[in-house]
Amino acid sequence: MILPILQYGDPVLRGKGTRVEEIDDRIRELIADMIETMHAANGVGLAAQQIGEALQLTVLDISQVEDRPSTLKLNGKEADPKSAMPLVLINPEIELLDETEVGTEGCLSFPEITGEIERAKSVRARAQTLEGGIIEIEASGFLARAIQHEDDHLNGILFIDRMNSAAKAALSSRLKRLQKETKRGIKHREAFVSETTL
Repeated sequence: MILPILQYGDPVLRGKGTRVEEIDDRIRELIADMIETMHAANGVGLAAQQIGEALQLTVLDISQVEDRPSTLKLNGKEADPKSAMPLVLINPEIELLDETEVGTEGCLSFPEITGEIERAKSVRARAQTLEGGIIEIEASGFLARAIQHEDDHLNGILFIDRMNSAAKAALSSRLKRLQKETKRGIKHREAFVSETTL
């Protein structure tokens, strides 16, 4: 099922996700819906916060990205990043490796807004899998950037928080407009819910 993606201004996006304690049918269904939602929106990653669930859970799929290379090691073995997709990371722990580089990022919660963001060139991640095991990932390039972006979401950090002040100032009117639209949408949703529950 394709789920609505929360937009900037929704307070859930600022919430730190709680640990997923049990991988049950609800979590499995949520992950399947998140992957479907991410693909429908042509995204490369989607965190649980973006669909209204403050959990330590994210999905990634960079297989359609042709122009930004990545490398991947799964449990210490070289792997083809594209054939390993989609990646599901439950309760991930991320370690930043290497020096940093600046690259362009967008976000499904910020339609048509991009920015130049400084990130580590490579990362190491440990996470639970859908089957309940542990996966160890080493990634560089675009996949490392995507993992860092999604991990930020899990901690209530948005990519605009990583922009320099000049870039943020240049976007301020668009960000304010997006916040207003989101608040209007939330009020409308709340009004609809209270009407239907009377």
